[in-house]
Amino acid sequence: MTDARTHVQDFFSVRAAGWDSRFSGDGPAYAAAVGELGLRPGDVVLDAGCGTARALPALRAAVGGGGTVLGADLTPAMLAEAVRAGRTRHGALLLADAARLPLRDGTLDAVFAAGLISHLADPGEGLRELARVVRPGGRLALFHPVGRAALAARHGRRLTDGDLRAEAALTPLLARSGWRIRSYTDRDDRFLVLAERAR
Repeated sequence: MTDARTHVQDFFSVRAAGWDSRFSGDGPAYAAAVGELGLRPGDVVLDAGCGTARALPALRAAVGGGGTVLGADLTPAMLAEAVRAGRTRHGALLLADAARLPLRDGTLDAVFAAGLISHLADPGEGLRELARVVRPGGRLALFHPVGRAALAARHGRRLTDGDLRAEAALTPLLARSGWRIRSYTDRDDRFLVLAERAR
C-alpha cells in the first residue's frame, strides 16, 4: 500500500465514528445527486469511495430490487460504520481501493463518487479504473454536498484555478481517462459533475 493510501486510511479511520452525525444534513443532497445520475430499474451501480455508504439508500431506490448496488471503500472503519447504520440492507460493501477494483471490465452501468477524486493518489489512474469497470455509455457522478469555494473555506484554504475539481482542469482529465463530461455544477450548496463513458 502506498503512503497516499495509508494516509487516506489514517485520515478517515479516526473520523469514522462521528462521520454521519457530523454531516447529518447531507441526505437530501445525496438523493438529489443520485436522481440526476439517470439510473434505471435493474441497473448495476457502484458507490466508489463510499465511506459510511450514505448514498446506498438513494442508489437502491433508483435501481429497485432488481438492480445491484455496491459500495467500495479503502477504510475498514468507515465500512464498519456503514454496517452499524444498517446500510448493508441497501447494497453490498467491498473493502477495496477505487483505483484497483475487484470487478470485471464493463460490469457497471454507473458510478457515484462523493468526495472521492481529491483522495485518489493518482486521479487520472483512478478515473481510468472507474471507466474500465463501466460499460460504454455508462455514467459517472462526481459529487460533493458543497461547492469548491465552500469546501476550501471550510478547510481554511484559498480557492485556486489549479484546483483539481476546477472545470478547466477536470474536463481534460476526464477526457484523458475515458469519460465525456456532460454537465458541470459548482455552487456553494453543491458540486456535481456528470460524465459518460466513452464508447
